[in-house]
Amino acid sequence: MGPNTRHARPPGRLIMIGFGSIGQAVLPLLLRHLEILPQQIRIFTADEAGEAIARACGVALERHPITEANYRGVLEPWLKPGDFLLNLSVDVSSRALIELCHARGALYLDTCTEPWAGGYVDESRSASERSNYALREDILALRGAHAGGPTAVITHGANPGLASAFVKQALLDLARDAGIETAMPGHQAAWAELSRQLGVKAIHIAERDTQTTPRRKRHDEFINTWSVAGFFSEGIQPAELGWGSHERHWPDDARRHGYGCDAAIYLDRPGAITRVRSWTPLEGPYLGYLITHAESISIADHLSLVEDGRLIYRPTVHYSYHPCDDTVLSLHELAGRNWRLQSRRSIIRDEIGAGIDELGVLLMGHARGAYWFGSRLSIHEARQLVPYNNATSLQVAAGVLAGIVWALRNPASGIVEPDEMDHALVLEIARPYLGELVGVYGDWTPLRDRGQLFGEDMDLDDPWQFKNFRVI
Repeated sequence: MGPNTRHARPPGRLIMIGFGSIGQAVLPLLLRHLEILPQQIRIFTADEAGEAIARACGVALERHPITEANYRGVLEPWLKPGDFLLNLSVDVSSRALIELCHARGALYLDTCTEPWAGGYVDESRSASERSNYALREDILALRGAHAGGPTAVITHGANPGLASAFVKQALLDLARDAGIETAMPGHQAAWAELSRQLGVKAIHIAERDTQTTPRRKRHDEFINTWSVAGFFSEGIQPAELGWGSHERHWPDDARRHGYGCDAAIYLDRPGAITRVRSWTPLEGPYLGYLITHAESISIADHLSLVEDGRLIYRPTVHYSYHPCDDTVLSLHELAGRNWRLQSRRSIIRDEIGAGIDELGVLLMGHARGAYWFGSRLSIHEARQLVPYNNATSLQVAAGVLAGIVWALRNPASGIVEPDEMDHALVLEIARPYLGELVGVYGDWTPLRDRGQLFGEDMDLDDPWQFKNFRVI
């Protein structure tokens, strides 16, 4: 193992489901950092994508789609106590795999909570039932039966995943710079109290991807820097956000779920057409898509303070994603096609000529206004660090590696969210693959330079209201 992944007991076998852009990106890291031989890894995938990479790494790849009908028969023979199931697939139920791993004594990690195929577009299910909120509640309901069992780390890539570690580090940075003496918070309520004490009202997972290729997108083509199927799935889910205690303007199209933690709401519209104002240090102000992500819910939930059954503090939390420019064009075309996915689907990697992925968290409302903490990784640095990567995939792969190592060090923790993990360890493991990891203060607000030219309805008394971020 490398110097920052030592002391983690290696798995017996590692079974990977799915071998798209993220699977291909993470495989070299597993071989580099885990005490595991290529013959101990087996990949199950739906198609031949990445077959040459698996072969070059000496890893067995089986073209065998995992379905609701066959998953037990295919996977059970490969899972024994101490083995690891790494789920990087789309349309394979996370709940089913977690229950299987629990029964077999195997560890588990995924980067997104998935339903079985068709779950995102099932018109017989309500928007709430198709939400990440519902998927999270369904998984967390298993915790009682899984307590103390083999560790299952859910939703741990870059975001969700590293984003939760970024938030904790940003809170500690803010406290340090404000001269607030604080011990390392040791539990959920202590982190929430620190956030409340600092005055954080809104948190964006603020990401701008500027990676480009020499050619432009073609008609009837969806281009992305990571999974097209994965982005399509989350883009057509309803927009979701953690709903802050400071908010005083209820959106007309907002709905509560009516069960569970009640930390988040959803909008009656897909995230792929819902835009919000945000800011990153290099890009400056931009319009991002309010794409649903698990961290929007889990961070808001873990930063909630409740006294005597009454909510006294919670920040508003959501993703604000500006993908690469060709993906924006792809989304525009997709919406015009009434959400019928294009026939040509391209993951750009080797042909990228320039650009970075600037991915971090933007904490707002505190005494210094806005603070962004995160990763700036260029395509050129990503290529030098790990083969088969672009900047986006390597940020995700770094989060996957960190989550796996944490699970191996904590093998009997049951079901675990990123917010419950040791953020310092996670960042220590991921840091070598994140490029420049920085914190930057800014004086940006969503009201800056707006004026009244277009007659927008704004709350001028509190810039950190969600209505000021949202673009109608």
